Amino acid sequence: MNASIVSALAALAGAAIGGFMSASASWLAQQRQARAQWFIHDRLRREELYKEFIEEASKCYVDALQHDASKPDIPSLVVMYSKISRMHVLSSPKVVACAERIGRKILNTYLEPDRSFLELREMINSNALDILSEFSDVCRAEFETLRAKQF
Repeated sequence: MNASIVSALAALAGAAIGGFMSASASWLAQQRQARAQWFIHDRLRREELYKEFIEEASKCYVDALQHDASKPDIPSLVVMYSKISRMHVLSSPKVVACAERIGRKILNTYLEPDRSFLELREMINSNALDILSEFSDVCRAEFETLRAKQF
């Protein structure tokens, strides 16, 4: 075989291998970047949902503490339960279970007698008014799990 043919084939093979490696590296980098962006988008979506749930649940709980069972704020309860339904799609089972417990607590609070200002102060002092702290802790743990999966 002619030495010039061997040289040409070696150059062609080297160029093909170099091109393949470059394309492979580019594809892998793009896949990694797309995955990272998906994780960021997913986290932002969950953060917004959890923020909205906390705000709506807080409103419902305050309403439940100060209104009797014959006058519940049905539209706010529906909004709160719609947030829980969205969590069924996006969130871990622990987050959903915690949100459902909060929903039941709020519904049960409507059936209790109205609280006076002194009773509310006592609830604040005993930390009984904060029904969302467990939810916040579970959400934080979920975000830590997501961060570990991302990297």
